[in-house]
Amino acid sequence: MKKFDLEKNKALKLANGLKQNSASSFGPQTAQPKLDKREQRRLDQEKGLVPFACKLDSDLVRQLQELAAKHEGGMTEALADLLVKAGLERKAAV
Repeated sequence: MKKFDLEKNKALKLANGLKQNSASSFGPQTAQPKLDKREQRRLDQEKGLVPFACKLDSDLVRQLQELAAKHEGGMTEALADLLVKAGLERKAAV
C-alpha cells in the first residue's frame, strides 16, 4: 500500500469517528447508560421475558407503533396489555 493510501485511510477513520461522536451528542440525553446486548438479555430473562417474532400487516404495525408511543411502557408493555386484555375477554366469552 502506498503512503498516500495509508494517510487517506487514517483520515477516513478520523472523519467517521468525528461523525459518530458528534451525532451522539445531539438528541435527548438519557440518564441511564446504554446496556450491552448480553446485559439486556440477562435482565429480560430475570423478568421472565422471551423474544417473540411474528409477521403483521403494515397497517396494523403502524397502529401498534402509534399506541406504543402513547403507552408509558413502550411497545413491549403495550402489546402485553393488548394480549392480556384479548385473552381475558376470550375467557369471559366462553
